Amino acid sequence: MTKIQNPILTGFNPDPSICRAGEDYYIAVSTFEWFPGVGIYHSKDLKNWKLVSRPLNRLSQLNMFGSPDSGGIWAPQLSYSDGQFWLIYTDVKGIRGRWKDCYNYLVTCDTIDGEWSEPVHLNSSGFDPSLFHDDDGRKYLANMVWDHRVGNHNFYGIILQQYSHEEKKLIGKKEIIFHGTDIKLTEAPHIYKVDNYYYLLTAEGGTEYDHQATIARSENLWGPYEIYPEPLITSRGDIRNPLQKAGHASMVHTHTDEWFLVHLTGRPLLKEENEPFLAPRGFCPLGRETAIQRIEWKNDWPQVVGGNQPSLEIEGPAIPEVKWETEVEGKDDFDGEVLGLDFQTLRIPLEENILSLKDRPGHLRLYGKESLTSQFTQAHVARRWQHFNFTAETKVSFNPESFQQAAGMVNYYNTNNWTALQITWNEEKGRVLDLTTCDNYALEQPLKGEDIVIPNEVEYVYIRTIVKMNTYQYTYSFDGTNWETIPVTFASKKLSDEYIKGSAFTGAFVGMQCQDSTGQKLHADFDYFIYKPEES
Repeated sequence: MTKIQNPILTGFNPDPSICRAGEDYYIAVSTFEWFPGVGIYHSKDLKNWKLVSRPLNRLSQLNMFGSPDSGGIWAPQLSYSDGQFWLIYTDVKGIRGRWKDCYNYLVTCDTIDGEWSEPVHLNSSGFDPSLFHDDDGRKYLANMVWDHRVGNHNFYGIILQQYSHEEKKLIGKKEIIFHGTDIKLTEAPHIYKVDNYYYLLTAEGGTEYDHQATIARSENLWGPYEIYPEPLITSRGDIRNPLQKAGHASMVHTHTDEWFLVHLTGRPLLKEENEPFLAPRGFCPLGRETAIQRIEWKNDWPQVVGGNQPSLEIEGPAIPEVKWETEVEGKDDFDGEVLGLDFQTLRIPLEENILSLKDRPGHLRLYGKESLTSQFTQAHVARRWQHFNFTAETKVSFNPESFQQAAGMVNYYNTNNWTALQITWNEEKGRVLDLTTCDNYALEQPLKGEDIVIPNEVEYVYIRTIVKMNTYQYTYSFDGTNWETIPVTFASKKLSDEYIKGSAFTGAFVGMQCQDSTGQKLHADFDYFIYKPEES
């Protein structure tokens, strides 16, 4: 048997939902405000995973125009039944105050990477919906119910109702079948039928360091459910475990008659001296990731092998290892007709009048739109940080005529937390490189008055981000050979959930952006983008 190292999906890959179709395995993860919505990974052996689909890729399926930071797609659930794939997801429109404004939908497809159907609206009573396919062919939707009433706990319980695929709607009675444990914050229900029991797997304790997964069972789908006295998995009891935040899980039964659990996890940076109490276990700029554990059954209860603390290494299934081909150095020369699956945009797809791979062949052309603080239309293409140490590089041609026009490289968490090294215009100096930062709403320009002048004969400026665990810096070159370092060091932790003020559920991104506040839509041409990990 092979050994599997955790996490299996590194960098911002939260809320994993695993399913099996024959001898193939798939995991769907949350994408929040990043478009296309939902990431689906494929594996043959539970060890080697490849991003193969972003199913919500049309505005008719997902329109997040104006959605808040960390809104959008929460906790998708993927299943396979009746010869097709079923994807349930929540689109969250509002997260402030006592309310959660959200819509739960269903889409289907015969193949994982095909064209998914138009969505069926199911309900809006709460988030984290899940579809259960019972032995008799009936289907049921479970989701948590949100209670906005003053004095009540927001997490009211898990509701169940039958779904009719023929009628494309929920039918029959709906009942709260589970109120959770004293840990509270009960969400993310998944139902399994194993022998004589229905098993209800939920997430509890929030999605930070008190997170856990809870398992309960009943001989009747509608309950009552008996709760196992210990969490199925959690990191709460071990502050030294490198896999923190363990919770929000789902199970799979392999074709080799083995059981595994995938779950959310986070890997904090090593703590520095005088670290604020805000994050007593550290900061996670890679966001919430996905790990896997082996399950064994004892007295008709699933339990994690070795105890309910997550392990960095587990014994894989009795399946021969199948590795996927990978791109060399993660370089994209923009020679194709579509962007690679690793790239995403914010909230909406960018049409060809904003993003084009054709207007200048071999380049990604971005037509300048709104600023990095906008929740509507940014000409911004980025990918997740997936390693603690990596280099990202791009080569950009841009000829601004106003200080309101800028294009370059961005390290981004949300509209209020980012840094950017960009080509822009200075009335006295002409084209310059400008460093701009936004730190929990506070805007700064560390190079103001010391802008780096770009020689007139230079068409392309090369820009790099070099991330070294706790810190990162920008470097630049005018010829691609001689590089200069910007003398400003940034803290990686400032692009983490723990650092952000307000709701924060994503992770750090690095990418390319072009903005034009004049409204002239001045374009920038990016010749390539490289993401190169510095660790195995």
